[in-house]
Amino acid sequence: MSGHSKWANIKHKKGRQDALRGKIFTKLGKEIAMAAKGGADPSTNTRLADVIAKAKANNMPNDTINRAVKKGSGDMEGVNYEEMVYEGYAPGGVAVIVTSLTDNRNRTAGDIRHIFDKNGGSMGASGCVGYMFDKKGVIIVEKDGKLDEDELMMQALDAGAEDFSAEEDSFEILTDPNSFSEVRAKLEEAGIPMASAEVTMIPQNYVSVTEPDDIKKINKMLDMFDDNDDVQDVYHNAELPDED
Repeated sequence: MSGHSKWANIKHKKGRQDALRGKIFTKLGKEIAMAAKGGADPSTNTRLADVIAKAKANNMPNDTINRAVKKGSGDMEGVNYEEMVYEGYAPGGVAVIVTSLTDNRNRTAGDIRHIFDKNGGSMGASGCVGYMFDKKGVIIVEKDGKLDEDELMMQALDAGAEDFSAEEDSFEILTDPNSFSEVRAKLEEAGIPMASAEVTMIPQNYVSVTEPDDIKKINKMLDMFDDNDDVQDVYHNAELPDED
């Protein structure tokens, strides 16, 4: 993980995310509603608890969170969403996974294919790149000068984490996806401030992209995916140069 800090990626996108806060809330609302189908009580629905924690980390208002829970649990009228996953390639042989929540799979599939094609990529069959990624729980704790690295590492490992690493400006805690909820809850109970906590897809290897035209197309592709209301998350294995 060293050199590919998730927290660096989060900071890298923060300005854009701030500008798209309304879109982020919409996407999180859909994710909460989907999770709430398994029950409206986060104390018994760990998936819902995880998504609510993610929403709060993004400063989503409690009223908005509660409304999304009610829509998902059936207490309020809501849209029925379906989870879809698309895989393909970006320029330079970069592997891309796109997850979505949609009420119209034909529309979404067409939109995703168009974004791949428009930016020099191609959408592939299910499983064409998924094997290149590992599903992991990733918890990011920002270095604030107050946290003791050894103590935090012991807390994380005792809580059930698989791995712990110190990056330049953050600590990264990796978990098995099945134990992520428990580890996150234990660290939350211990008062550990988390900059990010989610189950994500981590590339087994990264592809270094140096061709300026490929870099431009990949960034445009990622922006277009971010702008699509049906897209929830995008994972890729591109190692892109920092934007100044």
